[in-house]
Amino acid sequence: MTLNWRDLPSLSSLRAFAAVAELGGFSQAARTLNVTHAAVAQQVRALESTLETPLVTRDGRGMALTVEGQQLAQALADGFGSIASGVAALRAGGSDRPVRITLTASFATQWLMPRLKDFWDRFPDIALTLHPDARVSDLRRDGMDLGIRYGNGDWPGVTSRFLASARMAVAAAPDLLGGRFSLTIAEMQEMEWILARDWPEQENYLKSLGLNPETVSRTDFTSEELSLAAARQGLGLVVESLALMEDDLEEGRLVLLHDSKDHLPAYFIVTTPGPQRAATRAFVKWLESAA
Repeated sequence: MTLNWRDLPSLSSLRAFAAVAELGGFSQAARTLNVTHAAVAQQVRALESTLETPLVTRDGRGMALTVEGQQLAQALADGFGSIASGVAALRAGGSDRPVRITLTASFATQWLMPRLKDFWDRFPDIALTLHPDARVSDLRRDGMDLGIRYGNGDWPGVTSRFLASARMAVAAAPDLLGGRFSLTIAEMQEMEWILARDWPEQENYLKSLGLNPETVSRTDFTSEELSLAAARQGLGLVVESLALMEDDLEEGRLVLLHDSKDHLPAYFIVTTPGPQRAATRAFVKWLESAA
Protein backbone atom coordinates (compact mmCIF):
# COMPACT_ATOMS: atom_id res chain seq x y z
CA MET A 1 0.00 0.00 0.00
CA THR A 2 1.29 3.43 -0.92
CA LEU A 3 0.97 5.98 1.85
CA ASN A 4 -0.72 9.28 1.15
CA TRP A 5 1.68 11.41 3.16
CA ARG A 6 -0.46 14.52 2.79
CA ASP A 7 -3.27 12.91 4.79
CA LEU A 8 -1.06 12.16 7.77
CA PRO A 9 -0.86 14.63 10.68
CA SER A 10 2.53 16.10 11.48
CA LEU A 11 5.04 13.67 12.94
CA SER A 12 5.79 16.02 15.84
CA SER A 13 2.14 16.06 16.94
CA LEU A 14 1.86 12.27 16.65
CA ARG A 15 5.07 11.83 18.64
CA ALA A 16 3.84 14.22 21.35
CA PHE A 17 0.53 12.40 21.71
CA ALA A 18 2.24 8.97 21.72
CA ALA A 19 4.50 10.14 24.54
CA VAL A 20 1.54 11.53 26.53
CA ALA A 21 -0.35 8.26 26.11
CA GLU A 22 2.62 6.09 27.02
CA LEU A 23 3.82 8.12 30.00
CA GLY A 24 0.40 9.11 31.33
CA GLY A 25 0.71 12.87 31.38
CA PHE A 26 1.83 16.06 29.67
CA SER A 27 4.59 16.89 32.13
CA GLN A 28 6.15 13.43 31.89
CA ALA A 29 6.02 13.59 28.08
CA ALA A 30 7.54 17.08 28.09
CA ARG A 31 10.50 15.92 30.19
CA THR A 32 11.10 12.91 27.96
CA LEU A 33 10.88 14.95 24.75
CA ASN A 34 12.94 17.77 26.30
CA VAL A 35 10.33 20.42 25.52
CA THR A 36 7.93 22.47 27.63
CA HIS A 37 4.60 21.29 29.01
CA ALA A 38 2.89 23.96 26.92
CA ALA A 39 4.56 22.74 23.74
CA VAL A 40 3.29 19.19 24.27
CA ALA A 41 -0.21 20.40 25.05
CA GLN A 42 -0.20 22.57 21.93
CA GLN A 43 0.88 19.63 19.75
CA VAL A 44 -1.88 17.42 21.16
CA ARG A 45 -4.51 20.14 20.63
CA ALA A 46 -3.28 20.58 17.05
CA LEU A 47 -3.60 16.83 16.46
CA GLU A 48 -7.13 16.80 17.86
CA SER A 49 -8.01 19.74 15.60
CA THR A 50 -6.54 18.01 12.54
CA LEU A 51 -8.42 14.77 13.28
CA GLU A 52 -11.53 16.64 14.47
CA THR A 53 -11.68 14.15 17.33
CA PRO A 54 -10.99 14.56 21.06
CA LEU A 55 -8.16 12.28 22.15
CA VAL A 56 -7.60 13.34 25.75
CA THR A 57 -10.00 14.31 28.49
CA ARG A 58 -8.58 16.74 31.03
CA ASP A 59 -9.75 16.86 34.62
CA GLY A 60 -7.80 19.38 36.64
CA ARG A 61 -4.23 18.08 36.69
CA GLY A 62 -5.26 14.61 35.58
CA MET A 63 -5.95 13.26 32.13
CA ALA A 64 -7.38 10.21 30.42
CA LEU A 65 -7.57 8.99 26.86
CA THR A 66 -10.86 8.89 25.02
CA VAL A 67 -11.83 5.70 23.20
CA GLU A 68 -10.50 7.23 19.98
CA GLY A 69 -7.36 8.30 21.83
CA GLN A 70 -6.79 4.74 23.06
CA GLN A 71 -7.15 3.39 19.52
CA LEU A 72 -4.69 5.92 18.11
CA ALA A 73 -2.30 5.39 21.01
CA GLN A 74 -2.15 1.65 20.32
CA ALA A 75 -1.57 2.21 16.59
CA LEU A 76 1.19 4.72 17.30
CA ALA A 77 2.82 2.42 19.87
CA ASP A 78 2.95 -0.32 17.25
CA GLY A 79 4.22 2.03 14.55
CA PHE A 80 6.85 3.83 16.62
CA GLY A 81 7.91 0.49 18.10
CA SER A 82 8.58 -0.86 14.61
CA ILE A 83 10.50 2.29 13.71
CA ALA A 84 12.61 2.05 16.88
CA SER A 85 13.37 -1.62 16.20
CA GLY A 86 14.35 -0.88 12.61
CA VAL A 87 16.63 1.99 13.62
CA ALA A 88 18.26 -0.11 16.35
CA ALA A 89 18.85 -2.98 13.94
CA LEU A 90 20.32 -0.64 11.37
CA ARG A 91 22.64 0.93 13.93
CA ALA A 92 23.75 -2.46 15.20
CA GLY A 93 24.37 -3.75 11.71
CA GLY A 94 26.00 -0.51 10.59
CA SER A 95 28.49 -0.54 13.42
CA ASP A 96 29.76 -3.97 12.42
CA ARG A 97 29.48 -3.59 8.65
CA PRO A 98 32.78 -3.34 6.80
CA VAL A 99 33.78 0.03 5.39
CA ARG A 100 33.11 -0.26 1.65
CA ILE A 101 35.63 1.49 -0.61
CA THR A 102 35.47 1.93 -4.37
CA LEU A 103 38.79 2.57 -6.12
CA THR A 104 40.77 1.53 -9.16
CA ALA A 105 42.59 -1.79 -9.12
CA SER A 106 45.91 -0.07 -9.76
CA PHE A 107 45.51 2.27 -6.78
CA ALA A 108 44.47 -0.62 -4.56
CA THR A 109 47.44 -2.74 -5.65
CA GLN A 110 50.19 -0.14 -5.82
CA TRP A 111 49.26 2.40 -3.13
CA LEU A 112 46.76 1.02 -0.65
CA MET A 113 47.72 -2.62 -0.19
CA PRO A 114 51.34 -1.94 0.87
CA ARG A 115 50.02 0.35 3.63
CA LEU A 116 47.04 -1.66 4.90
CA LYS A 117 48.96 -3.63 7.52
CA ASP A 118 49.53 -0.38 9.40
CA PHE A 119 45.79 0.32 9.38
CA TRP A 120 44.87 -3.12 10.71
CA ASP A 121 47.60 -2.91 13.35
CA ARG A 122 45.97 0.30 14.57
CA PHE A 123 42.32 -0.65 14.02
CA PRO A 124 42.04 -4.46 14.23
CA ASP A 125 38.27 -4.29 14.78
CA ILE A 126 37.46 -2.33 11.61
CA ALA A 127 36.79 -4.49 8.57
CA LEU A 128 37.25 -3.17 5.04
CA THR A 129 35.81 -4.27 1.72
CA LEU A 130 37.62 -3.07 -1.40
CA HIS A 131 35.69 -2.79 -4.65
CA PRO A 132 38.21 -2.26 -7.49
CA ASP A 133 36.49 -0.81 -10.54
CA ALA A 134 37.69 1.45 -13.34
CA ARG A 135 34.24 3.03 -13.53
CA VAL A 136 33.21 5.98 -11.36
CA SER A 137 30.81 4.61 -8.76
CA ASP A 138 27.72 6.39 -7.48
CA LEU A 139 28.41 6.13 -3.75
CA ARG A 140 24.79 6.24 -2.59
CA ARG A 141 23.41 3.98 -5.29
CA ASP A 142 26.16 1.39 -4.88
CA GLY A 143 26.22 1.51 -1.09
CA MET A 144 29.82 2.70 -0.81
CA ASP A 145 31.13 4.50 2.26
CA LEU A 146 33.83 6.28 0.30
CA GLY A 147 35.72 6.30 -2.95
CA ILE A 148 39.24 7.14 -4.06
CA ARG A 149 39.02 8.97 -7.38
CA TYR A 150 41.51 10.27 -9.89
CA GLY A 151 40.86 13.75 -11.24
CA ASN A 152 40.62 17.42 -10.28
CA GLY A 153 38.44 16.92 -7.20
CA ASP A 154 35.49 18.94 -8.48
CA TRP A 155 32.79 16.26 -8.82
CA PRO A 156 29.20 17.39 -8.09
CA GLY A 157 27.22 15.93 -5.21
CA VAL A 158 30.20 14.63 -3.20
CA THR A 159 32.79 15.94 -0.75
CA SER A 160 36.41 15.60 -1.90
CA ARG A 161 39.65 15.66 0.12
CA PHE A 162 43.08 15.65 -1.45
CA LEU A 163 44.89 12.38 -0.79
CA ALA A 164 47.95 12.04 -3.01
CA SER A 165 49.48 13.54 -6.10
CA ALA A 166 48.79 11.66 -9.31
CA ARG A 167 51.25 13.54 -11.46
CA MET A 168 52.61 11.53 -14.34
CA ALA A 169 56.15 10.19 -14.49
CA VAL A 170 58.30 8.06 -16.79
CA ALA A 171 60.33 5.21 -15.29
CA ALA A 172 62.20 2.10 -16.33
CA ALA A 173 63.95 -0.92 -14.81
CA PRO A 174 67.70 -0.43 -14.13
CA ASP A 175 68.63 -3.31 -16.47
CA LEU A 176 66.90 -1.62 -19.40
CA LEU A 177 68.85 1.59 -18.83
CA GLY A 178 72.25 -0.06 -18.64
CA GLY A 179 73.43 2.11 -15.76
CA ARG A 180 71.97 5.38 -17.05
CA PHE A 181 69.75 7.56 -14.89
CA SER A 182 68.40 9.88 -17.57
CA LEU A 183 67.42 9.78 -21.24
CA THR A 184 66.98 12.48 -23.84
CA ILE A 185 63.66 12.83 -25.61
CA ALA A 186 65.27 11.43 -28.76
CA GLU A 187 66.48 8.39 -26.82
CA MET A 188 63.05 7.89 -25.29
CA GLN A 189 61.49 8.03 -28.76
CA GLU A 190 63.66 5.07 -29.81
CA MET A 191 63.04 2.95 -26.70
CA GLU A 192 60.43 0.26 -26.17
CA TRP A 193 57.38 1.43 -24.22
CA ILE A 194 54.94 -0.39 -21.96
CA LEU A 195 51.66 1.53 -21.96
CA ALA A 196 48.12 1.14 -20.69
CA ARG A 197 45.39 0.92 -23.29
CA ASP A 198 42.66 3.60 -23.56
CA TRP A 199 44.24 6.09 -21.15
CA PRO A 200 44.00 9.60 -22.68
CA GLU A 201 45.99 11.22 -19.83
CA GLN A 202 48.94 9.00 -20.66
CA GLU A 203 48.84 9.92 -24.34
CA ASN A 204 48.62 13.64 -23.52
CA TYR A 205 51.56 13.42 -21.14
CA LEU A 206 53.76 11.76 -23.79
CA LYS A 207 52.84 14.49 -26.25
CA SER A 208 53.73 17.16 -23.69
CA LEU A 209 57.22 15.65 -23.53
CA GLY A 210 57.59 15.98 -27.29
CA LEU A 211 57.03 12.28 -27.96
CA ASN A 212 54.65 10.86 -30.53
CA PRO A 213 52.59 8.10 -28.85
CA GLU A 214 51.53 6.75 -32.24
CA THR A 215 55.04 6.18 -33.60
CA VAL A 216 56.89 4.89 -30.51
CA SER A 217 57.47 1.16 -30.33
CA ARG A 218 54.88 0.18 -27.76
CA THR A 219 53.16 -2.78 -26.18
CA ASP A 220 49.69 -1.96 -24.84
CA PHE A 221 48.29 -3.67 -21.77
CA THR A 222 44.71 -3.63 -20.56
CA SER A 223 45.60 -2.28 -17.12
CA GLU A 224 48.15 -0.18 -15.29
CA GLU A 225 49.04 -3.11 -13.01
CA LEU A 226 50.13 -5.20 -16.00
CA SER A 227 52.10 -2.30 -17.45
CA LEU A 228 54.00 -1.85 -14.21
CA ALA A 229 54.66 -5.56 -13.89
CA ALA A 230 56.11 -5.62 -17.42
CA ALA A 231 58.21 -2.51 -16.75
CA ARG A 232 59.73 -4.13 -13.66
CA GLN A 233 60.91 -6.95 -15.92
CA GLY A 234 62.74 -4.44 -18.12
CA LEU A 235 60.41 -4.77 -21.10
CA GLY A 236 60.13 -1.03 -21.72
CA LEU A 237 59.62 2.47 -20.37
CA VAL A 238 56.41 3.00 -18.46
CA VAL A 239 54.18 6.03 -17.86
CA GLU A 240 52.38 5.98 -14.52
CA SER A 241 51.14 8.18 -11.69
CA LEU A 242 54.12 8.86 -9.44
CA ALA A 243 52.11 7.91 -6.35
CA LEU A 244 51.69 4.38 -7.70
CA MET A 245 55.42 3.93 -8.29
CA GLU A 246 56.69 5.16 -4.92
CA ASP A 247 57.61 1.71 -3.60
CA ASP A 248 59.18 0.62 -6.89
CA LEU A 249 61.34 3.75 -6.97
CA GLU A 250 62.35 3.57 -3.31
CA GLU A 251 63.30 -0.10 -3.55
CA GLY A 252 65.17 0.31 -6.83
CA ARG A 253 62.93 -1.78 -9.07
CA LEU A 254 62.39 1.27 -11.26
CA VAL A 255 64.40 4.42 -12.02
CA LEU A 256 62.62 7.78 -12.37
CA LEU A 257 63.38 9.41 -15.72
CA HIS A 258 60.88 12.27 -15.84
CA ASP A 259 58.40 13.82 -13.42
CA SER A 260 55.66 16.17 -14.61
CA LYS A 261 55.56 18.19 -11.33
CA ASP A 262 51.87 18.98 -11.95
CA HIS A 263 49.64 19.45 -8.89
CA LEU A 264 46.54 18.14 -10.68
CA PRO A 265 45.12 15.70 -11.46
CA ALA A 266 45.42 13.93 -8.12
CA TYR A 267 43.84 11.19 -6.03
CA PHE A 268 40.99 12.35 -3.80
CA ILE A 269 39.02 10.77 -0.98
CA VAL A 270 35.37 11.13 -1.93
CA THR A 271 32.40 10.80 0.45
CA THR A 272 28.74 11.73 0.34
CA PRO A 273 27.82 14.95 2.19
CA GLY A 274 26.64 14.52 5.76
CA PRO A 275 27.69 12.49 8.80
CA GLN A 276 29.83 9.39 8.35
CA ARG A 277 30.04 6.23 10.46
CA ALA A 278 32.80 6.16 13.08
CA ALA A 279 34.60 3.37 11.20
CA THR A 280 34.54 5.39 7.99
CA ARG A 281 35.87 8.48 9.77
CA ALA A 282 38.70 6.43 11.27
CA PHE A 283 39.67 5.01 7.88
CA VAL A 284 39.60 8.43 6.19
CA LYS A 285 41.77 9.92 8.93
CA TRP A 286 44.22 7.05 8.57
CA LEU A 287 44.32 7.47 4.77
CA GLU A 288 45.29 11.11 5.15
CA SER A 289 48.02 10.22 7.64
CA ALA A 290 49.36 7.46 5.38
CA ALA A 291 49.65 9.69 2.31
